[in-house]
Amino acid sequence: MMTAILLLNFGEPEEPTLEAVVPFLERIFATNMSLEGRLPAEAARARIRQLAEERAPGLIEEYQSIGGSPLNRQARDQADALMVELTRRGHEVRAYVAYQFSDPLIADVVRQAREDGAGRVIGLPVYPLCGPSTTVAALADLRRAVEEAGWDVPVAEVGGWHRHPHFTAMWADRVRETAAAAGLDLADPRVALVFSVHGTPMKYIEEGSRYVEYAEEACAAVAAAVAAPDYRIGYQNHTNRPVAWTQPDVEKVIEEIDADHVVVVPIAFMREQSETLAELDHELRGVAEARGLGFHRVPVPHDDPRFAALLADLCEPLIEGDVAAVGAGLDACRCREGAVCRR
Repeated sequence: MMTAILLLNFGEPEEPTLEAVVPFLERIFATNMSLEGRLPAEAARARIRQLAEERAPGLIEEYQSIGGSPLNRQARDQADALMVELTRRGHEVRAYVAYQFSDPLIADVVRQAREDGAGRVIGLPVYPLCGPSTTVAALADLRRAVEEAGWDVPVAEVGGWHRHPHFTAMWADRVRETAAAAGLDLADPRVALVFSVHGTPMKYIEEGSRYVEYAEEACAAVAAAVAAPDYRIGYQNHTNRPVAWTQPDVEKVIEEIDADHVVVVPIAFMREQSETLAELDHELRGVAEARGLGFHRVPVPHDDPRFAALLADLCEPLIEGDVAAVGAGLDACRCREGAVCRR
């Protein structure tokens, strides 16, 4: 029986045009509309359109500044590598890239997997840190798509996986390589290790999400692996709505840090995208260099061979239908009962 594995993610438009970017943003704002309270349907649609049109020019400028997003290409490479790894392990699988907010949309990929004859579906969000608007929302979109397609197929789900040893090892190696290439010693008190984490509205944390806890765990593990005596955590917040976000902002961390060099680790990302190539490499670099700091951004280990093995480790028990055999290594992550997460 062929298993369809859907690698789920936000996605990003490949073309930096209004025609591509505005619908992308509208889908994002529609998903998180509850942050502004309940609005009548017509008012909600108008507010979504307003937010998208206000944000679109800046996002298009970001895409143009980085020469277009490489996210889709890297996602396809990761899906191919996962398929090769699981085939090598003796499993009949097909891996698909599916996005919440850009093409190919999750619903379209579900239809394709059905046409391809899949007998089982695994939802695998490519978000290491389990969060409500990322992991939880992506899995909900997958379940909804399967139900709306009227497809009677078993669906298994993977939650967060920042505790997998490969995750820590991949990032630790990239941190060491970046520091070494710049001639920096991570034990030097004038070299600051800064983790930049994708932010989330505090409303989700107050409602019980453990996202901040997961971020702190992941950062602590990598810092320990590279023997860094001290480190800072900052959040990349998108404050285009009147709601509180995780703190501190990473820009604030850089503005206040006492150091000569900063080594920045975008630990919440497993693909290069506008949030790494524009927000960090351009905007945050500008903040650092304005203070006279040396800025060194750690590349995302999207092409590390261990990543395919990590994803395969997450999927393999679900393919074999023997989740109980690895139950000691899994927890519920508070994302949904039955969704498994690496402990």
